[in-house]
This record gives sequence, C-alpha cells and structure tokens, in this order.
Amino acid sequence: MAVTLSVVLILGVLLALLIRYKSLGLGAAAIAVLFGFYLANTDARHTINNLTTAITQAITGH
Repeated sequence: MAVTLSVVLILGVLLALLIRYKSLGLGAAAIAVLFGFYLANTDARHTINNLTTAITQAITGH
C-alpha cells in the first residue's frame, strides 16, 4: 500500500509540473493515464498495480 501511495504522489506531482510548464507530449499523456488508473477504482488498476509492484520488486531485488 505504501508503494501505491508513493507512486500516486510522484505521478501527481509530475502531471502538475507537466501541465504547469505546458510540456504536453507522449510522456505527459502516459503520466496522465497512469495517474488516472491509480485514482480510479477499475479492474485495470489492479493489473497496473501488480505490474508496478513487480517492477519495483525487480529493481530493489526483493
């Protein structure tokens, strides 16, 4: 749960910065989509959350 909250916070800050500096491109679209999936309570959220957890565990070596 702590990883999910941290990811939502990071994506929210990145999205706010991208909107503020009008840096709208493919990267901004990807961040906005990920941010939306984390905030929404859909079936896709669980798949993305599992993928993010797996990537985080692979990076940290746990």
